[in-house]
Amino acid sequence: MITAILFYIFAAILLVSAAMVVSARNPVHSVLFLILAFFNAAALFLIAGAEFLAMILVIVYVGAVAVLFLFVVMMLDVDFAQLRGGIQRYWLVGAAVGTVLFIELAAVVGGWTLAPAAVKLRMSPVPTGVSNTEALGRILYTDYVFLFQTAGLILMVAMIGAIVLTLRDRKTSRHQNIRRQTERTVAETLEMMSVPLGAGTTQSGGYLLPKPPAVEPVEEHADAGGHGHGHGH
Repeated sequence: MITAILFYIFAAILLVSAAMVVSARNPVHSVLFLILAFFNAAALFLIAGAEFLAMILVIVYVGAVAVLFLFVVMMLDVDFAQLRGGIQRYWLVGAAVGTVLFIELAAVVGGWTLAPAAVKLRMSPVPTGVSNTEALGRILYTDYVFLFQTAGLILMVAMIGAIVLTLRDRKTSRHQNIRRQTERTVAETLEMMSVPLGAGTTQSGGYLLPKPPAVEPVEEHADAGGHGHGHGH
């Protein structure tokens, strides 16, 4: 009973936060609602017994993807008035696309039927002594290891391609010369200096000797005849 109540609570918060992601006017608020939706989806995974997927959703999507979205949105100088002005210009196109998507979703939901084998799979006994994480690891790294490695290779190639396409070599940028760094000797890198006590170094690497104490000037004292005499001239 408690599990069912928690399920409906987290599901309701997830639906509301997902709606606010696309309806909020401020992009920063949209990203914050997205983080809230991820947390509630992770709670639903925990209720379903998929603790590994819940932790991955929190660590990867909330800790990396959503925070990256928030960082990019806050760093960009977005003109919100210009964004809201474009909605009035393209609302017909947006309404048409939304209508087509709604019709497609209604057709999918209306034509969806439960496979007869699904009921038998639910009734099948769950293997004991194996955690959810271990079972998932056996499937990924044993049964589908080739497909898993292929997907990782495709993602790596896509990442390298994105870096190469967006790389811009500027003439003012300073480049690192690995060969010059590795060929440096100890004599070229370090310099032993004997600094006297109380002395410091300047920014150029030279010595900065302490300043001598200032000599106070000797005041002249007037004698009875009005003539002054002193030690200095």
